[in-house]
Amino acid sequence: MQVITKGETGGAQTHVLALCQALAPRVRFMAVIGGASPRTVLGDGLLTLGIPVFPLPQLGNSLSPLRVLAAVRALLRLLREHKPDILHAHSAVAGVVARIAGRIAGTPVIYTVHGFGFKPEAPWLQRWAAWLAEWALARLTSHMICVSDHERQLARRLPIAPGRLSVIPNAVTDSPDRAHPDHEPMRIVMVARLARPKRPDLLLQALALLRDRLGHEVPASLIGGGPDLEADRALAQELNLKGVDFTGDADDVPRRLAQHEVFVLMSDHEGLPISVIEAMRAGLAIVASDLPGIHELVTHGIQCLLVPNEPGALAEALLSLVAAPHLRARLGHAARQHYEARFTPAPMARAVETLYGQITHHEPARDHVR
Repeated sequence: MQVITKGETGGAQTHVLALCQALAPRVRFMAVIGGASPRTVLGDGLLTLGIPVFPLPQLGNSLSPLRVLAAVRALLRLLREHKPDILHAHSAVAGVVARIAGRIAGTPVIYTVHGFGFKPEAPWLQRWAAWLAEWALARLTSHMICVSDHERQLARRLPIAPGRLSVIPNAVTDSPDRAHPDHEPMRIVMVARLARPKRPDLLLQALALLRDRLGHEVPASLIGGGPDLEADRALAQELNLKGVDFTGDADDVPRRLAQHEVFVLMSDHEGLPISVIEAMRAGLAIVASDLPGIHELVTHGIQCLLVPNEPGALAEALLSLVAAPHLRARLGHAARQHYEARFTPAPMARAVETLYGQITHHEPARDHVR
């Protein structure tokens, strides 16, 4: 039973769909998605695979004790009715609810951490609450999957045995949609939920600086919704940017990526961002924040340009790509090759399937599964 807090467009949701699609011939899945309706982006994708989807209205982005208790009770009812061998949780609140319900029901729980909330870059109150929850629940975790080595180093601060920790990097299903990064004129795209830790504001400020240097705007698309959408629209208007398209959530991201030449991801902190893997898959030139979780995906100067979270630095990187279509083409080609070598779903699915077998047969899991 896969459990996730939300079914909206996002990295964790893309991961769940790719995992279920890869293992559907050999593993019988069902999914529980927070919210009142199973008809979400993720829910629709899973239903297309023939996977039953159960909405859980009590599960949402709240750790209030009453909401958590209600969600635990609702999940317990599903566990007792369907009796899955394993509960596999994704995202922070689902990880809390699933581990409590799993312990009560006697169902082993695998928790995939798509990014700890207690990273040093996170706001202190969020860091404190996330640390407290993860520390308290670590002992209830049958196995914890981290999507990067950086996340595993953070996990080692928790009271969980090293043998119950693995690193299994994210992956995305291949797509025929390909970008042509040397195409002119250059267009920029960022795919993200418009909320912290993502920093579309830095891209908007860099676009204004770029316009002032070039004497014209470079067109850009921001794909994704979120609570900061209106604030980002207002900032674009304040900066007098006319060439920025806010598309909202989209269910055809591969096609949209292929209509651009450069992908940007600015963020305060990341686990192992799936949006960057999607950009590699499309063969886009990539510019991203210089963060540990991104270092494990791409190398500066080979598949991408990494920059500090400062509008001027981002503008300079984008200016270099405007001036050099051949550099965009080289970065995009290397990114696509890197995706093919490391981030297709098969290796990820094999590692997770092996872990499922070890848990169900009560075998000790190997450390650092890949």
